[in-house]
Amino acid sequence: NQLRALDALIDALHVGLGDIWKDTTVLVATEFGRTVAVNGTGGTDHGTASAAMIAGGAVNGGRVMADWPGLSAGALYQGRDLAPTLDLDALIAVTSAETFGLDPQETMRRLFAGGRFDPAISGIVRK
Repeated sequence: NQLRALDALIDALHVGLGDIWKDTTVLVATEFGRTVAVNGTGGTDHGTASAAMIAGGAVNGGRVMADWPGLSAGALYQGRDLAPTLDLDALIAVTSAETFGLDPQETMRRLFAGGRFDPAISGIVRK
């Protein structure tokens, strides 16, 4: 179970950092999701959307920052995929900017040329 391993890793980081944890932001994401629909060999293919998680003592947590589109046939992207509702590049840029006290729009431009800044993504890191 990979989530148990991730939990243990984040806990070890929390314990190991001690008092520094209060200033820490950890972003966990994958570069691709998995399709909801099964392929011809009984498995799944690389998908369009996935999930990301942000943890740490500096995080303004306790919330979900995206709309859940659901897994019904009508809600699937291209009839087989979880529909993306939030741009991962924007999430990474804003999290980085807020963590290091940078301008979010400029951070988005420098990290992801041509990326689209989303002003709705904010307040990830406590001030």
